[in-house]
Amino acid sequence: QVRLVESGGGLVQAGGSLRLSCAASGGTFTMYRMGWFRQAQGKEREFVALIDRSGGTTYYADSVKGRCTISRDNAKNTVYLQMNSLKPEDTALYYCAADRMATYSYSDYDYWGQGTQVTVSS
Repeated sequence: QVRLVESGGGLVQAGGSLRLSCAASGGTFTMYRMGWFRQAQGKEREFVALIDRSGGTTYYADSVKGRCTISRDNAKNTVYLQMNSLKPEDTALYYCAADRMATYSYSDYDYWGQGTQVTVSS
């Protein structure tokens, strides 16, 4: 059983930056692809970014491409999401997720964190 705990959310002005972290425990971290998703109030959960097991390949949603960077530190069992040039439409609850084979669909993922709130003011 993999446990994921996100941190790093908060309130930031438009144009600002945040770095989200997700610490994993209870499993072999390098066996899992790691994803970040977000869910705004009243909307469906949407894919943000994905990183493969080694950290060598990443994928991004078009809405965040060029503004966000996903990375992982396998020695620390942690995945990060660096978010720059934040916009009010980035406001959402951000979740990290883990799965051995998942890609962009949230239904693929077996393990989820509790989420961390990101609020971007205009």
